[in-house]
Amino acid sequence: MVDKLDQGLVPAELGPLDYKGLYNAVSKALFRAHVEGQLKREIMAEPERFVEPDPELPLALLDQKEAGKRLLLITNSDYHYTNKMMNHAFNRFLPNDMGWRDLFEMVIVSARKPEFFQISHPLYEVVTDDGLLRPCFKANSGGLYSGGSAQMVEKSLDIHGDEILYVGDHIFTDVSQSKVHLRWRTALICRELEDEFDALIKSHAQKEKLVTLIQQKEIVGDLFNQLRLALQRRTNSRPAQTLAATCMNDQELTESMQKLLIVMQRLDEKIVPLLESDGELFNKRWGWLSRAGLWDKSHLTRQIEKYADIYTSRVSNFLHYTPFMYFRSQEQTLAHDVHSYSRDQ
Repeated sequence: MVDKLDQGLVPAELGPLDYKGLYNAVSKALFRAHVEGQLKREIMAEPERFVEPDPELPLALLDQKEAGKRLLLITNSDYHYTNKMMNHAFNRFLPNDMGWRDLFEMVIVSARKPEFFQISHPLYEVVTDDGLLRPCFKANSGGLYSGGSAQMVEKSLDIHGDEILYVGDHIFTDVSQSKVHLRWRTALICRELEDEFDALIKSHAQKEKLVTLIQQKEIVGDLFNQLRLALQRRTNSRPAQTLAATCMNDQELTESMQKLLIVMQRLDEKIVPLLESDGELFNKRWGWLSRAGLWDKSHLTRQIEKYADIYTSRVSNFLHYTPFMYFRSQEQTLAHDVHSYSRDQ
C-alpha cells in the first residue's frame, strides 16, 4: 500500500492520504475484518484454500498422547472457528474414526492470550455443538471450556512450572509470557525456518567464498598494521613487532603499505557485493530471518534463545523422534575455547 501511495494509485474514494492516514486506514480495515468475523467467515467457508494440510501433525500428537503425555489445546479463537478448522486439519488423518477432540485432555477456546497467562477470566463450559456456554468454576479432564486462565489449568491438572511444555507460534504473545510468568517449558513454532534452511543450503558456496575473501583481507590488514606500527615505533627508536619490519627503511615501509592498501581495496570490491547480496535467497529486502549481517544473530534469534527451550518449523517434526526423546542444547562455545584447545595440542 505504501508503494501504491507513492505511485498515486490509492483509490480516490479513500480520500487524500499521507503515510499516517494510510496507516490508520489499513489498521481500521484489518481491525474490522478480524473483529467483525469477515476474515474467519471466508476461511471457514473454504478452508482448503487457506489451510496447508500436514498429515503428520495429528500423528505426532497421537504418539505423544499414547506415550502418556496429557495434551491441551489453548486457543484465542472461538469455538465455531476452532471446531471447523480442527475438523478440517485433523480428522481425516487420524486412525480408527478418531476425532480431534479425542487427542486432547482439555480444550480451551477464547483464551485471550497473553492475558490468559496472568489474569484469571471467568470460565465457561461449552455444552452444545452450537457453542452454548454455561458458567462453571472448575475445569475437569475431557472438558471443553471458554476463557479461564493458566493458573486454572495448573490447578485442575495438578501440574506446574517446568512440568508443562507450551507450544506456540508467537514469541511475544504466548511463548515469552508463559516462560516469564509461569516458568513453563516452551517450544516456538517458526514456519519460515524451512525456507531459510533451504536458502542457507543454496547459498553455502557463496558464503564460503565470502568468508575466504574476508580472511584474506584480515591477513593483508594484519600485515598493513604491522608496518604501520613499525613506523610509529621508529619515531621513538623502538623495534617493530617483526624482524622483517624492523629491517625495512621508511621508504620501504611506506611503499609496502601503499601496495597492501591497493590489495585490500581490490578485496573490498569483491567482498562488498557478496555482503550486500547475502540473504537475498531468503528475502530480497530483509535478508536472513535468524542473522543480522554476516556473523551476528538477529533480534528474533536472541529472543528465541531467551524464551524458547526448543524451536522448530512445525509440530510434526517431533514425529521423527520418539515421544520419549530428551532434547539437549548443543555445546555453547566461547571466544577463547579454540585457543585453549590449540594450546593443549
